[in-house]
Amino acid sequence: MVDEILTAFILGLIGGMIPGPVVTAIFTEILQSSFLKSFRIIFIAMFTETLVALFSLVFFISINFSEAFFRGISVIGALILTLIGISIWKIKKIDSGDKINFGFWKISAMILANGVLWIFWITICVPKAIFLGHQLFMGEYFFLGLVEIGWLLSTILLAFIFSRFRKLLSKSTMIPIIFKIFALTFFYFAIDMTYKSIIFFIENY
Repeated sequence: MVDEILTAFILGLIGGMIPGPVVTAIFTEILQSSFLKSFRIIFIAMFTETLVALFSLVFFISINFSEAFFRGISVIGALILTLIGISIWKIKKIDSGDKINFGFWKISAMILANGVLWIFWITICVPKAIFLGHQLFMGEYFFLGLVEIGWLLSTILLAFIFSRFRKLLSKSTMIPIIFKIFALTFFYFAIDMTYKSIIFFIENY
């Protein structure tokens, strides 16, 4: 039981540190505004990911989703990332009217359409959570909570460290380059998600 509890927290810590669309969005918001304002993205992301986790946990046994379903979702996610990447590419300076508004629905859609996240929860976290539930009352939900707490702590730490370099990164000559790097990161994730989905369908259909 102790191993499962420790695993849950570690999975969350690692998940928060892995580069991805959410982390890139947080870094972008820090550059555009501040570390404190990036908390809005962090908590929206946490809320949405928790919904994904709860849905996966509650319906995992009763609804047997195939991997093809999640690969299809990834294609939609790739489109969302591409659109956001195009917007980020156009930014010339932080204090311009070209700031990217990472609203609730944009962030939520980006996360909900991430097939990799669904696969991560359903194939890794949910089975472990259910196993802990057999050993501990409400253990499956305790597992979920520990994963999210670990994710929150590591994401905030990563954002804080990045924010310490904000002044250096905010020099006007660097801004276009930095945001283009962020945009390319989004494009990379979009291409990677699409590529893996295409390969999956080619190999299995």
